[in-house]
Amino acid sequence: MATNIVYDPPVSRQVREKARKQKGFTLWFTGLSGSGKSTVAVALEKYLLEKGLAAYRLDGDNVRFGLNKDLGFSDEDRVENIRRIGEVAKLFADSCCIALTSFISPFKADRQIARDLHAAVAPGSEDEPIPFVEIWVNVDVDVAEQRDPKGLYKLARAGKIKNFTGISSDYEKPENADIVLETDKYSVEQCVQQVVKWLENEKLIPSDA
Repeated sequence: MATNIVYDPPVSRQVREKARKQKGFTLWFTGLSGSGKSTVAVALEKYLLEKGLAAYRLDGDNVRFGLNKDLGFSDEDRVENIRRIGEVAKLFADSCCIALTSFISPFKADRQIARDLHAAVAPGSEDEPIPFVEIWVNVDVDVAEQRDPKGLYKLARAGKIKNFTGISSDYEKPENADIVLETDKYSVEQCVQQVVKWLENEKLIPSDA
């Protein structure tokens, strides 16, 4: 743990919100591999950008090419993976950008850590907690396995991938997700609109954005 460090308060978020004319927050997509997390997140990111809102997506695979390339898929590494992503998403959201994260994030405790990070306010800051929106992309494992867009379930069934969520590692379902998307029942466009309407109702984005 780092020592002899001093917190240097940034420009307040109220100042940035006024300058950028938007609020920052995190949309945390969680669900099984093949549930449609990234597909919906990509479509939502494009929607938000086309409406003139700053948004950036952090994807499970892409982040492991850089920031988290030193991590594997053991339970311990998964915990650290989510901790780092929670910290990065918070920085994006604090800058008044909409952070979209698309990670399996299988454990309740880790998702709670990410939520708590956003709720924490820096010492001496007058900023409010950063909104954290948990979005559960809910499909049964048999549906995700039938899709298997990357062929990962097939490899996991063959024993070629260890600690694969839904097969050899547990996925702990959210109990109180803010939004639940059912991609086996609704189209990508319908799921995007479901999230957009929720954000509008919560006044996180303007209804005419």
